[in-house]
This record gives sequence, structure tokens and C-alpha cells, in this order.
Amino acid sequence: MTLRAVLFDVDFTLARPGPELGPEGYVRAAERHGLRLDPARYDDARLAALVDLRRHPDFEHDDEIWFAFTERIVRGMGGDGPAAYDCAVEITRGWERHENFELYDDALPALGALRAAGLRIGLVSNSARDVHEFARHHALDIDAGISSFHHGRTKPHASIFRAVLDLLEVGPAEAVMVGDTIADDVEGARAVGMRAILLDRDDRHPDFEPRIRTLAELPAALGLGSGAF
Repeated sequence: MTLRAVLFDVDFTLARPGPELGPEGYVRAAERHGLRLDPARYDDARLAALVDLRRHPDFEHDDEIWFAFTERIVRGMGGDGPAAYDCAVEITRGWERHENFELYDDALPALGALRAAGLRIGLVSNSARDVHEFARHHALDIDAGISSFHHGRTKPHASIFRAVLDLLEVGPAEAVMVGDTIADDVEGARAVGMRAILLDRDDRHPDFEPRIRTLAELPAALGLGSGAF
């Protein structure tokens, strides 16, 4: 069928967290709670927390999962005591603030190329942010968007993809999903009958297909021409 719409993941696809959500931001937040963290321990603490990350069994959006995840990072960076949880809540809430994110350089040109081709654009995000307000803040030209907080289910649950498709008024076979995770974005979209492309910015999945390294490659991957911009 003719391609009519492209759906995008948000975090690490169109935008990345800024300094307030990184190691130094953790340190500053911890100081407000009377804790001292070692920023050099951030990467190891985050990797250890990812190992223990557990999803809700029914893919329901649950903030407590992310509070616990962030608390493990805080403790892994040296933050002890009951204040670690309160610090984690503050940091996690920071992911709801649009100004704490920076668009990748290729995001706006890619969306512009899709719009020029007459395609509809949607966002589907596992987050507590209002994606429409996020899009307005960052000047993203979109037609529809849903976050798991407002929808109630997270990717890869089929209902969140179908909800965005309904808003865009397109069928699964008429849309492509673009995101940075195989399980959530690619497999979730394919399960409802969509095509999907992995955005592999860090070259972690060199054998996976179809994939692109940057959004500059997306127009060509969609058959819209060279995609040079």
C-alpha cells in the first residue's frame, strides 16, 4: 500500500536528554537532597540499573518503575539513605520538562523532508510528557502524538500504536515506525502490521535490517529519493 504516515519514537530518536538529566545533573539534584554523588560512577550505575529494570507485566505506564530505576542509579553513584528516593523522583520528573531535551541535528530536516513528500507525522513515546507540548516547544511539525502516560500503556503494547494510527487516520500497512529500540519500536510496530526501521545511531546492531544510522538516511530508506539534506 502507499505510504501515508511515519511514526517516530521521541527519546534517543528525535531528541536526547540534556545536561540536567546526565551525570552532572544527578550531582546537582543530589546536593539539593543532602547527598554527594560521584559523576564518574554514572555509566556503571546506569548499566547496573538497566539489568534490574522490570516492565509492568501488562505494559501499563507506571512511574514507580522509573523512580526505582533512577534510585538505583543514585545509590550506585554513592547516594545512601532515604533521601535517595526523593532525589530519584526529582530527577525522573525532570524527564517531563521539555527544556531538558535537545533535538538531534537531523531531526528537523528529516521531518521537513517527510512533510514535503506529503506524509503525515506522528509521535509515540514511552514517557510522562505531553508530546504535543513537547513538539510545540521544539518546533516539531506533527499531526498526532501520544505518550504512554496519557494512553495508559507503553510500547510495545499494540494499543498505543493503534491509537496514533487512528489519530492519523491511516491503516497499519500505510505507515512506518522509526525508533531506536528493537523490542519497543520495531517489534511492537510490526506486531500490528506496520513496517518499521531501526535508528541505530551508536551502531549497536550492525546486522539488523532495515536500519539507518541517522535520520538523514530516512527519506532514501522510505523510497523518497536520495534524502540528502
